[in-house]
Amino acid sequence: MATMHDVARLARVSVSTVSYVLTGTRPISQATRDKVLAAMAELDYQPNAMARGLASRRSRIVGLLMPMDERGLGATETAFVTGAAAAASAAGYHLVLSPVGVGDLDDLRRLASQRMLDGAVLMEVQVEDGRVAALQEAGVPLVLIGRTGDTTGLAYVDIDFEQTVRQAVEHLVGLGHRRIVYVNHSAATIAAGYGPAVRTRDAFVAAMSGHGLEPVMIPAEDSAAGGRAALTAALDQAPDLTAVLAMNENAIFGILGELAVRGLAVPHDVSVVSMVTSPQVAELATPALTAMTSPGSALGRMAVEALLRRLEDGGDDDHQRLLPCALEIRGSTGPAPRPTAAAGGGDTVPTRSGPPGT
Repeated sequence: MATMHDVARLARVSVSTVSYVLTGTRPISQATRDKVLAAMAELDYQPNAMARGLASRRSRIVGLLMPMDERGLGATETAFVTGAAAAASAAGYHLVLSPVGVGDLDDLRRLASQRMLDGAVLMEVQVEDGRVAALQEAGVPLVLIGRTGDTTGLAYVDIDFEQTVRQAVEHLVGLGHRRIVYVNHSAATIAAGYGPAVRTRDAFVAAMSGHGLEPVMIPAEDSAAGGRAALTAALDQAPDLTAVLAMNENAIFGILGELAVRGLAVPHDVSVVSMVTSPQVAELATPALTAMTSPGSALGRMAVEALLRRLEDGGDDDHQRLLPCALEIRGSTGPAPRPTAAAGGGDTVPTRSGPPGT
């Protein structure tokens, strides 16, 4: 294993110069820095993170702060974490996952006061999020994955929910669907101001209204049972629905199950689009789900890179970037059912499959 002395010998500089390049405690010319970095790369030298931290008064640890419950992390959420971890590791930092929610401000302040973290990336952001002010008051550099209502002076990366929802609705409308129901997160989550739930709700209303269609939104608990209940409520409110747009990964399989129990085939009777979903989750369903695929890994990486620029350059760059989800068409969407004349009147209703066996 190469040592600092090996690097100094190959670069033809002193050991202290190698140390200064690593810690940034003294200015070094760009030419000398380039020689040292080239020697490190050639020798595959891995600096001791603890030693660097002591010299620079940094821990070289960044925190990824996000609330978690007993369900843990799903495949879509995990992509954010792996993207962030890879970016931190590539820069010689360690990423620590801490389950700090909006209601854990005292824990967050204690964590910040211990100075264990050089900076933090905040996930699951609410429109009004007390964690932001708590970290700012403690002087902890931070970047958000998500957005608060007022983003003045904040660095963030987030999904472009407006474009994502608009594209999903356009896909369904292009297939002839006119009665589309949106299944969101729970009513409590929306009321608490969870950014994605609030923004997709508003974007759905705008997208449907833009096509002259009535927006129908149903909240759902984050579970299969919640999905079944949401589908029942959707059919009660819009019995002529032909498409479901859902941004609730834990509820989507309950929605599919309830459709099957009612003898409604996907996509022949009802098309389904899953919002902000990983390909791994989309492929679990039968048929595989048409999805607005989450850019989670890219957003995790971008957030950490923006944070490290703040730490390394000492700047106050208000990095703000939105990425839309990508539409990936699979087997769960198809043309809207063909309307047929209703008995005893001139209205039309969609033609649907009957219960299994009919």
